[in-house]
Amino acid sequence: MKTMRQFTAAAVQVSPILPFNKEKTVDLVCEIVSEAADKGAKLIVFPECFIPSFPNWTLDLNDSSAWELHLRDFTYNSILVPGPETDKIGRVAKEKGVYVVVGVNEIEEKYVGVLYNSLVFIGPEGNVIGKHRKLFPTMREKLFHARGDASGLNVYDTEIGRLGGLICYEHLQPLLKYSLIGQGEQIHCAAWPGWPDVVNGRTNKHVIDAASRTMALEGQSFVIVSSMYIPQSVSQNIDLGNSNWSFFGGSGIINPAGEYIGGPLYDQEGIVYGEIDLDLIPLRKATIDTTGRDSAWETISMNINHVERSPIKRTSDSTNKELIDKIEALESKLQDFEKRSAAEKQEILV
Repeated sequence: MKTMRQFTAAAVQVSPILPFNKEKTVDLVCEIVSEAADKGAKLIVFPECFIPSFPNWTLDLNDSSAWELHLRDFTYNSILVPGPETDKIGRVAKEKGVYVVVGVNEIEEKYVGVLYNSLVFIGPEGNVIGKHRKLFPTMREKLFHARGDASGLNVYDTEIGRLGGLICYEHLQPLLKYSLIGQGEQIHCAAWPGWPDVVNGRTNKHVIDAASRTMALEGQSFVIVSSMYIPQSVSQNIDLGNSNWSFFGGSGIINPAGEYIGGPLYDQEGIVYGEIDLDLIPLRKATIDTTGRDSAWETISMNINHVERSPIKRTSDSTNKELIDKIEALESKLQDFEKRSAAEKQEILV
């Protein structure tokens, strides 16, 4: 596949349609993809859990029934991957010839009520080329999301380079980051929720900034940071009890030296654009190359279990027989080896 060395990337910082409305939010995604593509973007990245929204409310112990009803509504507004909603976004991606990466709340047909915090990769042919389910839901997310697995810790070969991504506080998990860096990731999509600005007297803004720039420095890669912003005119109309929707954003585009080439954008909606030049990556690797001369794979390496998680694993009689046959074959080889060793030892003694 021939790689496009230079292209424009777009980091989206807007509010989903609230209260939860997956149909209108998907329509919004399609509109933004079309707009960004018309302005030259080849890669368009959306925030964490953008469809239908990041779940930033929590359980009210004085009214748990209300929380259950809100969660059911939230689940009904979440999507299958692939599914009708990704197909709709895919049609626009195909029409415009672009890559779209969007955070969603993902449901499964088989297990009703299960939600995943997922990052979906859609290619210019209109199909889902991959998805990553957040492995470790953070803090209050554990009320909503099941754990993902490593089957989605992949880097995709595309015409714009080797593309991957992580979600929110996964950027504070060194092993998760290196699982992508070690696959030669060049373009990293960092999906964040935006969060309320001040918590316990401290600002959250530096977290997204520091973690995203560190990702660029550690991987010598470009990082597209997409974070959510919800205007007060929208948040004041959301009634979910114990919640906070004053998200500040923080979207931007960072080069392999950890420098912003677009953004960061705070406290307003918008789309941040940046020019990606893959030829800057080897220039940065001339200083530090964490997958080449500055690594020691023979000393420190990773083992990733890419098997999908499932509550049921079936073991058939044929599987058992195959295992027994393998064990018996190994035992036979071991016995032959012991006999040969004993014979050779006897010859040496003679």
